[in-house]
Amino acid sequence: MKTIIQRVLNCKLEAKNIADTFEKCLISHTSSRSYKPVSQIEKGIVVFLGIQKGDTEKDAEVLCEKILNLRIFEDESRKMNLSLKNISGEIMIVSNFTICSNTKHGRRPSFECAAPPETAKKLYENFCENMNKIYVPEKVKTGRFGSEMKITIINDGPVNIIIESIEGKIN
Repeated sequence: MKTIIQRVLNCKLEAKNIADTFEKCLISHTSSRSYKPVSQIEKGIVVFLGIQKGDTEKDAEVLCEKILNLRIFEDESRKMNLSLKNISGEIMIVSNFTICSNTKHGRRPSFECAAPPETAKKLYENFCENMNKIYVPEKVKTGRFGSEMKITIINDGPVNIIIESIEGKIN
């Protein structure tokens, strides 16, 4: 399981409304780009979550714990000594299979390492449930699994960190 963590001042996520788009396509025979607001956070962390073949619920568990306690927010001395919990920040969790890309060969990324959608959805939901259990549920927001999304982020720093779990251990 791979994540990209971004420290943000705010984040707004909109997702394509699949039902509306399907109906409009039937009527107009054109592809609609109808996006609807899904969730929004203020100061906190955006987690882009990539789920790979072989990932487990244990990977989700250790990553949630690590992310929640990662000291990436500044204290009064401007040192990164505070965690999301310490600042009572918010968190946005976004599924993103492209994090699992392999770019070693050719010019087009391969996504063969990404988990199949059915497996990935279960583990994404498990990750979100874990975060809700160990943090304040009202502060945990999510994207929409499998949807095309538009995400507006104001980075804070910028601070972007990659964290990976393999076989239930932070790598």
